[in-house]
Amino acid sequence: MIALSLGLLAALCWGMHDFTIRRVGGKADVAAMFALVTLFGLIPLIPIALIAGGWGVIGTQQLLLALAAGVGTVCANIALYKAFTIGPVSLVAPICGSYPVLSVLFAIARGQEAGMQEWLAVLAVVAGVAIVARGEGGASSGSRLAAAGWAALASVSFAVTFGLAQWSAETGAHMPVAAITRVTALTIALIWLLQRRPALSGLGTIWPALLMMGFLDVCAVSAITLAGGMENAEYAAVASSIFGIVTILLAWRFLKEPMRAGQWGGVALVFAGIAALGLG
Repeated sequence: MIALSLGLLAALCWGMHDFTIRRVGGKADVAAMFALVTLFGLIPLIPIALIAGGWGVIGTQQLLLALAAGVGTVCANIALYKAFTIGPVSLVAPICGSYPVLSVLFAIARGQEAGMQEWLAVLAVVAGVAIVARGEGGASSGSRLAAAGWAALASVSFAVTFGLAQWSAETGAHMPVAAITRVTALTIALIWLLQRRPALSGLGTIWPALLMMGFLDVCAVSAITLAGGMENAEYAAVASSIFGIVTILLAWRFLKEPMRAGQWGGVALVFAGIAALGLG
């Protein structure tokens, strides 16, 4: 139940994070935005990780897993951006939101058991997210096949990232693992920036929003990592996948974007799946 709650916290943070992206997206280079968001996220994370301790239990395996999770974070974010740039939300979001299935398979590969109730609950969450996203519609600015491919890469990358981060944190070094993961992601983002050398002028007006996004992102990542070692840690990844619904609900409430009856049905299906996991 704790892992599930941490996943819901992550979904709330990422939902608000993506809601903010809707307001500032396109105003600056994506590589620059990603690097600055990651840097801002490290401001609270590094002191917390130093105070929390646990660095001494990080061995070679845990370090390599955390580094790999950092690489996965970058792959997931790049693929997610590319997918949403090319294809409509109705195509991309359901594919990206399918990573809970992969997270459960990852857990099974590591010896966890998943019964019929767990699988039905996971499928209900994935189906609910897809139903809500399908109602968003949207136009495609490129190949739908390419958009689907990038979305699939994002889905796999998210599942692998969460699985590796939780695996690395099983020794109890949750915050150090989260810090290593984010520092790795920042390093890759900075290398990407140096290679591309984009204009940075747009950052001056949106940095407060990026600061908030950095705090929200690191809160979500830390919540997922904290679930590592807990019973049914994969539930955190499953619950976090509803962040897209949080974003859509925020847009409905504050931007007055319409919600169709079918989308409300998808929301109900998602919460039914979450409830089933909680009772499992």
